[in-house]
Amino acid sequence: MYGDTAVELLRELRRTAPHTVPPYNEDKLRQIIEEIDALYNEVRNTLQAFAEQKNEPQVAGSMMVQYTAILRNKRCMLAYLNERVNRLQNLRWDVGAVLPPELKENLSMQESEFFQLYSRGLGAYMKAIDLDLTTDLLPPKELYIEVRCLVDVGEIVTEEGTVNLEKDSQHFLRRSDVETLVRQGVLEHIV
Repeated sequence: MYGDTAVELLRELRRTAPHTVPPYNEDKLRQIIEEIDALYNEVRNTLQAFAEQKNEPQVAGSMMVQYTAILRNKRCMLAYLNERVNRLQNLRWDVGAVLPPELKENLSMQESEFFQLYSRGLGAYMKAIDLDLTTDLLPPKELYIEVRCLVDVGEIVTEEGTVNLEKDSQHFLRRSDVETLVRQGVLEHIV
């Protein structure tokens, strides 16, 4: 049936958590493009075979169904790609300029390039206005927070000095110093 592969591609994306990017499904995209090409050829062949009868309801209806299937496949592909781009933009705000390796391997080459360019553009803008927009996405309720270190990080420099972050250690630190590490999953905010 026309469009089944395209719908399956969108369902596959919908099944994943909104804060992740599933592996880029190049095979299904190629299948959809091949289906679009086949449908286009069918429309063209119908026009050539029935050039004199193209206004007949049966011929026009057949071509309309095929053309509508082409448009639907295109919309599904664009929706798939657009959702992936939106997720990449959200990840930049959530985890920072460096994607975790498990997410990086799920991206196509073009998506990796887009993420780098988006990150660079956002970084240049934040530098131009002299404000880090990625910290404190919500207004903080307290200036200091208690965090637990989930992995060995080593020493980090904070506004109040250096802190050694070892696995399973707990610290009471300024929110602005550790918020990026919390969003990256290195530290856990203890509520």
